[in-house]
Formats: sequence, C-alpha cells, structure tokens
Amino acid sequence: MNLDSLRKCVDKAKNDYELARRKLTEARKDLEATQSHLKNVEIAQNVAQTVAQTIQQQAHKKIARVVTACLQTVFPDKNYTFEIQFERKRKRTEAKLTLFLDGHEIDDPIDGESGGVLDVASFALQLSAIMLNKPAVRKLMVMDEPFKYVSADYRDNVQQMLTKLAADFDLQFIMVTSHQSQVMAGKVIEL
Repeated sequence: MNLDSLRKCVDKAKNDYELARRKLTEARKDLEATQSHLKNVEIAQNVAQTVAQTIQQQAHKKIARVVTACLQTVFPDKNYTFEIQFERKRKRTEAKLTLFLDGHEIDDPIDGESGGVLDVASFALQLSAIMLNKPAVRKLMVMDEPFKYVSADYRDNVQQMLTKLAADFDLQFIMVTSHQSQVMAGKVIEL
C-alpha cells in the first residue's frame, strides 16, 4: 500500500468518525427530547387520572345518594344501600355496582329475593343519568313495567317516591304498568 492510499484511508476513516460522532450527538439529543416528552406525557397522564378519579368519586356520591334514597323510600323496613366501586384493571377503570343489605354485600341480587330491589335500583340509576346529564335534558322518563317485581306490600311506597321525585325535581314519568292503581301518581292519563 502506498502513502497516497494510506492517506486516503486515514481521511476516509476521519470523515466516517466525524459523521458517526455527529449522528451520535443527534441521537443523544433525540433521546433527551424523547425522554423529556415521555416525562411530560406521564405527568399529563397522572393529572388526567387524578381528575378522572375526582369526577368518578363526585359522580359516585351523587348516584349512590339517589339510588340509596330511592331504595330506602320504597323499602323503609330494610337497610339497603348502593355503592359504585372503581377498580383499575388492564389500564382501565372498571365500575362495579354493588347493593348492600344491613352493610353486607348482596353477592348475587338477581338470584335472591331482591327482584324488586333491582327494579328500584335500575330506575334510580336511570334517574341519576338524567339528573347528571350536562347540558341538562328534559326531565322525562319513559318506562315499561319498571316496578313489575316490587311486591304489592311496597307499591304504595313506589307511588310516594314517584310523587316526591316529580315534585322535587320537576320530573315527568310515562310508564306502562299492570299495577297502575298501585303506582299511579300525579296527573294520570289512561289509554
């Protein structure tokens, strides 16, 4: 190998080294920018999760209060309460709707004797959705046999609950029912 060839190899190696050094410097800057962006995303994610949890808890309080109040109005001789339990699973928040009787969770309310309780809880959840809707919507509930599993012993309480809700919250109910004489409230239009 002659001296010229050797100089060309050395010059090429220097150029390759400088190019590699510049690429490394750019890659380090890109890495720093990406790490900084990742930190900002993590901070934003934490803020969003905190806000979401706060909103969930506020909504939970309102919904649980409405459902529990309806249950206790219809079933005053029993101590029913309602809760929504939020759990983080698979990077998502899941809500578990839970009924309690005397402070004890009802494991499977569908299989138990609490069909009427589920009717009232379902009604109250729908009511909560209307009440919490932003912007406010017309307060009208259209229902088909909403209290069909509530025993006759408690239907007068259903009527009282509907009357109170209609007056307190300016609500209208349109309901198909086979128990009309027991749950009729307010202005009744029979078809």
